[in-house]
Amino acid sequence: MTGRASAGAPNIAVVGSANLDIVVPVQRHPRLGETVLGGDYYRAPGGKGANQAVACARLGAVTRFVGCVGDDDIGASLRQELLDNHVDVTNLVTLADTPSGLALIVVDGQGENTIV
Repeated sequence: MTGRASAGAPNIAVVGSANLDIVVPVQRHPRLGETVLGGDYYRAPGGKGANQAVACARLGAVTRFVGCVGDDDIGASLRQELLDNHVDVTNLVTLADTPSGLALIVVDGQGENTIV
C-alpha cells in the first residue's frame, strides 16, 4: 500500500472478483447460432470487486481487496493494476494451477452488453 489516502480516510475492504475483460463492439447482438462481425477488441482489467476497490482508492479511501487470481500472466497483471491504483493486495490470493478469470463482453451500438 502506498499510503496515498488522507488522514481520517475511511477504511474499506472489498471482497469480490478480479477479471480480465475482453470487450468486442458489435452493431447488434447475434441471435442464437448466428455469427456477427465484431470491431476491434480491447482488453481491460475488470471484475465487479476489483472495479469497486479501485474506485474507492481513487476517492481517497484506504482500500484492501480480498479475492483470488490464477498463477498466470493475467493474474500478475491484475495484481499490478490494483497496486498501481493504491489498493492493498495483502489478501489477494494467487491459486496454483488455476487460470485467472476472463470476462467476454459484447457491446452493441446502443451500449447494451452481454457478458460471459
